Amino acid sequence: MLMQPDYSLYLVTDRALCLGRSLLDVVAAAVRGGVSMVQLREKHCDSRDFVALARALKTLLAPASVPLLINDRVDIALACGAEGVHVGQSDMAVADVRALMGSKALVGLSVENMDDIKAAEQLAVDYLGVGPVFPTATKPDHCPPWGIEGLRKARLASRLPMVAIGSVNEKNAAQVMATGMDGVAVVSALCSAAQPELAARTLRALVKPEIQG
Repeated sequence: MLMQPDYSLYLVTDRALCLGRSLLDVVAAAVRGGVSMVQLREKHCDSRDFVALARALKTLLAPASVPLLINDRVDIALACGAEGVHVGQSDMAVADVRALMGSKALVGLSVENMDDIKAAEQLAVDYLGVGPVFPTATKPDHCPPWGIEGLRKARLASRLPMVAIGSVNEKNAAQVMATGMDGVAVVSALCSAAQPELAARTLRALVKPEIQG
């Protein structure tokens, strides 16, 4: 596993939300603003293009020491040398992901309810993605939202680092972090921001206020 990964501001990519801009340009700006981890999520991309995009992102992120994780696709992660993989409840089993990626890789798992959290305690995962916090248009088929009170209960139920996702933005990020989350994962709040670098700086100040000024 990577040494003390920083989950505080976790960007999950969505090219369709980038307002016609290059994903690499959006990610580069967001990283300048303080993004600490990037997950490349591509649901409608052929494998060859996926690998090419992943390698380009890895090259972009490496100088900033920002880890790259790949959503779901272990083969893409291995091909591009990504630091880890994030899977959902219906994706490849965590045990198989860990066996393929090795002990040093970051492995994240999405959890949708308390049963998922309890089950994750027995798995070789590094962190949990708890979501959706609020209803989200980026994943319309999501399970019932956790809400702020749900996040508090989730935090008490696990020893693992937790990242909250699902319509988290500058208006609610501080409230989300106050539940004890280790970070926030955002999609549209950065991908669709008019100025991704500024948006990232604003969010970073909310999730890690002690490093500001």
